[in-house]
Amino acid sequence: MSEENIEECPYCSGKHKERDDTEKKDLMNRLKRIEGQVRGVEGMLESGAYCTDILMQVSAITSALNSFNKVLLGNHLKTCVAENIRSGNDEVIDELVGTLQKLMK
Repeated sequence: MSEENIEECPYCSGKHKERDDTEKKDLMNRLKRIEGQVRGVEGMLESGAYCTDILMQVSAITSALNSFNKVLLGNHLKTCVAENIRSGNDEVIDELVGTLQKLMK
């Protein structure tokens, strides 16, 4: 997604983060695998796969998304949150608490 698209996103905070190539590559690889899993489930559905087989694949996708979130959250804590706290911006803690509450619904 380009910066132009991010700025127009009605769901985004408007904040931006520069990620190093290693972090970006890891996150993108995870998303590509998840995308492949979703396409696999689409194929299973189209070919009439048994319900429990599809459910197991969807469970694997859910697990992969949770793993993606854990990695992204860890990176966020180590960089964005830590940097904001060091610079005296404690508001980032309230933002983090709100984010965690949404994630734990």
